[in-house]
Amino acid sequence: MQSTMNNIKNLVEVKNIVGEPIVTPDGQTIIPVSKLSFGFGGAGGDSLGGSKQGYGGGSAAAFCGAQGTGLVTMVAGQTAVKKSYEADWPLCHEIIEQGKKIYDELTAQVDRDTDAYNLVAAAFKMPKATDEEKAVRRKAIADATLVATEVPFETLRLSVAALELADKMLGHYNTNCASDLGVGGLNLHTCVHGAWLNVLINLGGVKDEAKAAFFSEEGKKLVARADEIAQRIQDTVNHDIMG
Repeated sequence: MQSTMNNIKNLVEVKNIVGEPIVTPDGQTIIPVSKLSFGFGGAGGDSLGGSKQGYGGGSAAAFCGAQGTGLVTMVAGQTAVKKSYEADWPLCHEIIEQGKKIYDELTAQVDRDTDAYNLVAAAFKMPKATDEEKAVRRKAIADATLVATEVPFETLRLSVAALELADKMLGHYNTNCASDLGVGGLNLHTCVHGAWLNVLINLGGVKDEAKAAFFSEEGKKLVARADEIAQRIQDTVNHDIMG
């Protein structure tokens, strides 16, 4: 498997949102329109293409979101090179620009979520032999739990923003890429619910009541908005594929 991945990496070099053309052995030309990442996910340990300890559901959710955003951006790129969709090019260029920013942020969220988990784990390992040590430990746990809630909440917000971009494309995209847009929407919808689960599991440990209320109330709104958009995307691409 490692040999196969190395061969793919040698073939594909993508530096920008629209990369260098690739000519396949049968003469077809492929133009990459999204950065690619290589890796395999697993529970704990070395996973998601990284080497840090502590990868889990929050990191995996962000990874799904980055994949979904990459697909949405790819569809915009594939639309922006088709003369028959010229009227939609300005929208596609806007989506490519915004999508790349979201993709980069969601990619960064993979490690940020791991760092947040490790912060919590380190806090729980602090000494608690004396009352003073217990107080310091309690504060460290509370501070780390807040971070561990803020990070997946940001992943949630970013994935909804990417879904909004996909929503804008409905009726304005190259329908030969309908399945790609549909899979992008599914990845982003998974990211939304995965990130929300990671917010919820930490929410009880957030001691600041105002912040806890904000995460709860705004999170529910974001999830509801995502559910609405994701359903519309799937309905539209199914219609575009099957008629």
